[in-house]
Amino acid sequence: MAVQLLITDEDLAVQGDPLDGWTSLDVTKRFNEPGSGSVVLPARPDVMAQLQPGNRLLVIRDSAVWMAGPLEIPADFSWSVTEEPGWGQVTVSFSDDLAFVAGYITWPTPANAWTAQLANTWRQITSTNAETIIRTLVNENCGPGARTERRIPNFALDSVAGVGTSTSVKTRFEPLLDTCRRIAVDGGAIGFRTRQSAGQILFGCYAPADLTATARFSIGLGNLRSIQSKQSAPTVTHALIAGTEPETGTSGRTYVQAADATAAASWWRVEKYVDGSAENDTNGELTQAGKEEIAGGAAPVELATITVDTDDLKAGRDFDLGDKVTVALPYGVEVANLVRSIHLQATPSSGEYVTTLIGSPEATSDPEMVKAIRMLGRRLGRLETR
Repeated sequence: MAVQLLITDEDLAVQGDPLDGWTSLDVTKRFNEPGSGSVVLPARPDVMAQLQPGNRLLVIRDSAVWMAGPLEIPADFSWSVTEEPGWGQVTVSFSDDLAFVAGYITWPTPANAWTAQLANTWRQITSTNAETIIRTLVNENCGPGARTERRIPNFALDSVAGVGTSTSVKTRFEPLLDTCRRIAVDGGAIGFRTRQSAGQILFGCYAPADLTATARFSIGLGNLRSIQSKQSAPTVTHALIAGTEPETGTSGRTYVQAADATAAASWWRVEKYVDGSAENDTNGELTQAGKEEIAGGAAPVELATITVDTDDLKAGRDFDLGDKVTVALPYGVEVANLVRSIHLQATPSSGEYVTTLIGSPEATSDPEMVKAIRMLGRRLGRLETR
């Protein structure tokens, strides 16, 4: 088993020898979201000395960094004379470096101090490439271009990838990563991630690959463990957006419509009223709000599939996060969808076990209550920032 664990400080300097004696490792990488992991270690003094607040953990698999990021729970220690004799054991929980970015919100005027934020002001970027918008927001809120007190240590922007399509954003006090995910979807379904290079954490965007012809999963190939598929009617086909009441002048409110004519023809017309956050659609804000409602209420095939690595098709080698792959359903239908997460489990005795979650944005292993709370949280966040 070619897995190695290292601890670094915030300057990415390795703090000691590779961690040995671990009994279990569980790591999940996620598309456009921070990954998470945990490892159980012997609580020896040399191990405990490295598990300090602010340090990071690197998971190296097959001589490459599989995931790296900050220790969220550096030491969850346990000892018992009957169950954990000797040094006892410590469970370490960690994330990947996107967790640093996830700790920020979008300031409407990033160059100003918090006490000098302007009332009724939004950070707005219109008709610009999605990669450019994401890089701009990250740079000015937590990157090298941010105010000194908001900069992430040893954090920089990666090389421009030249991906994405034109889109717009209007944001104010929203979670930074939530805003980036929205832009990534609207601007060509691109991905973003962090990587470690030469003493820096680099943030960049990328275009997921279309591997539908080569990365295939089916029961017959022996690389499927479970499949859940369903298709539902759309919850909205016509978003009817109303602009805010004009502050001056005598003209009335602006009304804009965004529609999915194909969905309406295939199913039926479903209207939804949307309160816009702009007076007019000069910069496309109202249309953008409508497109978001249409996307959220579309009727794709919801696919939640868990796959397993084989010698012929391995995660990280033959496909990665965000790539589009093909899943053959047992009743003769093939569905192409994205790799949402990759889960690595390992023990010294049984070796590695890698599974992949493929599906629509709704595909998740979370219980329904967790999904509902997340959705309500996003909606309340938008309301509170108006």
